[in-house]
Amino acid sequence: MRKIGVFDSGVGGVSVLKEVLKEFPTDDIIYFGDSLHAPYGEKEVEEIRSLCLKVSDFLVYEKKVDALVIACNTATGAAIHIMEKRYKIPVVGVVQSGSVEGVKNTKNKMVGVIATPATIKMDIYRKAINKIDSSIKIYSVKCPLFVEMIEKGWEDNLESDNLVQSYLSELHPDIDTLILGCTHYPLIRKYIARHFKGEIVDPAKETAKTLKKIIGESQNLEKPSLKFYVSGDPYKFKKVAQEFLGREIVEVEKIIL
Repeated sequence: MRKIGVFDSGVGGVSVLKEVLKEFPTDDIIYFGDSLHAPYGEKEVEEIRSLCLKVSDFLVYEKKVDALVIACNTATGAAIHIMEKRYKIPVVGVVQSGSVEGVKNTKNKMVGVIATPATIKMDIYRKAINKIDSSIKIYSVKCPLFVEMIEKGWEDNLESDNLVQSYLSELHPDIDTLILGCTHYPLIRKYIARHFKGEIVDPAKETAKTLKKIIGESQNLEKPSLKFYVSGDPYKFKKVAQEFLGREIVEVEKIIL
């Protein structure tokens, strides 16, 4: 059976996992959420890189995955170039996919990016987008509180709505496309859409399609498995993850690397 590894700093990568499951319904899939160390987006690059390699080594060397999906923008920016050299399997990240989709969607060449402080600091979306089209202007806003609130279980109340409005108000008013530059953010997409009426880009779909172009359709005939590992609280992860996936998660195993 072919195995695909998906990892994130916590529950946010479930937005990517959901799309991977659609594209690869007959493959074994292993998800690792490093929730003990979440959020990655507020750490220094060297620490993020070290955490990423511990998780990816676990998936590649212990779980023997045949392809690896970095379901985290911050992790992609910090470590994908190392992982591509380190492993002899396909490694796909979310930044390039989100950038391609952002370029496709914008009509006025003004694109907004909301992301973690680390992702914004690395400037990875501006670099990726301008490599495709140097005439596009990128306006970025860091949203440091989103990940923590989503990991705990987002509550739709006045406080959270005001927070979304506050972050989005920092964007240029003329942008027509907004990239969700953190895989946690699609989990609150409907709340973001209350305050942004243009095109909202979720890199998850394009990421799964990119992987399919690389490794092709599955030929597996056996019943596939879906396994979850976390470094933090399994119960908290399970509660948030299955609500977003829309399916029951039978077991989440805790592993500290």
